[in-house]
Amino acid sequence: MAHSLSAKKRIRQNEKARLANRSAKREIKTLAKKLAEFVDEKSVDEAKALFPTLISRLDKAAKRHIYHKNTIARQKSQATRLLNSLGK
Repeated sequence: MAHSLSAKKRIRQNEKARLANRSAKREIKTLAKKLAEFVDEKSVDEAKALFPTLISRLDKAAKRHIYHKNTIARQKSQATRLLNSLGK
């Protein structure tokens, strides 16, 4: 248990950040799953509409250091390859 005021404040701040990060990660995972689902169903329009949203959320997560930048780059690459597979 923290004793100083500053340590107690850090605990509060860390909990708030943890919940925000968890929410952002969950949203990214959900969007990625939806994109994969649309590609499996061959729903080109829905996949193309969802793709920019996923990329935007990934970029925001990279900016806020929720994920490592290379992880974001890999996920964006995989999403792009998935979307491009519909065109062939």
